Amino acid sequence: MYPINIYALTRMDKEEQLQRLERQLSGRSRLLKIKEWEIDSLKRMCEHLCAVKREAAGLKFFYSFTMPKLGKEFDLLRVNEGSVINVELKSGAVTDEAALHQLLQNKYYLATLGKSMYFYTYISQTDRLVRLTGSERLVEANWEELLAVLENQKDCYEGPIEELFKEEEYLISPLTDPGRFLRREYFLTSQQRDIKNHLLKQVLTATGSIAPSFSISGFTGLPGTGKSLLLYDLAMQLSKKETVCVLHIGSYEKALEQLDERLKRVDFYYCDVHESLQLNKEYAAILIDEGHRLTEALYEEILRLARQWKVPVIATFDKEDAIPSREGHIPGSHLITETEGYTGYKLTNRIRLNNELSSFIASLMRVKGRGKRSSYPSVTLLYANDAGESQDLLGAYGGEGYVYIESRGSKSGSVNYNTSTGVSSGDVDSEGVVSQAGVGSSGSIGIAEAVCKEYDRVMMKIDASFYYDEDGYLREKEDDDPSDGTSGVSDLYHGLSRAKKKIAVIVENNPAVFESLLGVLQQEKEVEKNRD
Repeated sequence: MYPINIYALTRMDKEEQLQRLERQLSGRSRLLKIKEWEIDSLKRMCEHLCAVKREAAGLKFFYSFTMPKLGKEFDLLRVNEGSVINVELKSGAVTDEAALHQLLQNKYYLATLGKSMYFYTYISQTDRLVRLTGSERLVEANWEELLAVLENQKDCYEGPIEELFKEEEYLISPLTDPGRFLRREYFLTSQQRDIKNHLLKQVLTATGSIAPSFSISGFTGLPGTGKSLLLYDLAMQLSKKETVCVLHIGSYEKALEQLDERLKRVDFYYCDVHESLQLNKEYAAILIDEGHRLTEALYEEILRLARQWKVPVIATFDKEDAIPSREGHIPGSHLITETEGYTGYKLTNRIRLNNELSSFIASLMRVKGRGKRSSYPSVTLLYANDAGESQDLLGAYGGEGYVYIESRGSKSGSVNYNTSTGVSSGDVDSEGVVSQAGVGSSGSIGIAEAVCKEYDRVMMKIDASFYYDEDGYLREKEDDDPSDGTSGVSDLYHGLSRAKKKIAVIVENNPAVFESLLGVLQQEKEVEKNRD
């Protein structure tokens, strides 16, 4: 959306015309529901500014902008290269505490722009203008002062505001961006914040200390919904007064070392599901990441310690709803949810994965019975007749920055981050940051190492062992009854879900699956052909 002239917007009284004009001026994709009091506040604000100087009628603002994914809304914004100005509108009587809280929250979110910031609130019922000071106090302001600040803001940005709030700037993974996580350069979505508040209320006493009693709770969600970020944020919150531990079930993560070294009251452990649990001391809470990978023996050991110490357990885990049960392998999910007294929450808002890629992955998992998009510009489908041709394509697309995630990656050895330095994965540099090119010596990364990480571009392969069953589900011939606890379909689902921007799929020697996927990608053309 684009900035609009609020003086021009408020020259009409009919609600429908005003909404249509706002859409026309801002380029918004839908009509904005504008309340009567908002129009009145905007009119009175324009009157005050124009009373100081008539030229104020030419001022433009981004009106009613909501940050993507986070749901954080701002009433009025102006941005240029060096500063951002935010004005909030209120109708009825609002307390100073409430106005201060909102402006401080706005300051927190707008800090990602890295600019000088100015914050005002206009309360139309009492005709009062207040501002936030540099020392974060609320003080009285006047219209001359506000207009001077606005006029000093030259050459304001008039492009689409969404370009200033790219999701990768404030939505991160603690295992991909440990440095930014430690500096708290991230935000939680409204849904994450709600779940966090529920869990904190559940496990904390009135003093803010962790309640000395056993409880089991957790949250699930599709890949990309921010489960690990929420869990690690909870760990930091819980560690303000007491020491807690985070058990990472899965591949060794170099980033965990950095987190373990910097967060003094949070101890991170890599837990190999084939080995017994070795914790260095007693903790006030146990948090589990990648809980769907738990074995019954490891989970029982965790519960035994939690009951013995009388501490809460909070776990994250995947539920592979998009995958047929015979292909998915998530025993830990059932162990957690079937524990007596379990309290669960579900994250539904995709953070990392955009709607296009999410739709394609869902359609790939099941080509029947799902609503499909009309186009997938960020998806590339390729065909190879044999392994040699696949290698040629992997090399070509690897040169374009695609990370090849190989199914059934090798499993890492056990590492305790409090007693050993471990060995870093090939795709993580010395700062724990994922590189986009040169992943590993062979140019690929195993699925176990890819879990919990993010890549701009992901490439995977579907070979001749895959097929679609009569219900349209993707299956793998050799894994109708997997004996090794792995599934190629599950690997494909989780690997492709690591992508943030683009996906490439190589279908090797499997014309039937290729034809099905081609139908997904070319659905729009098929519809047009049928119409003709």
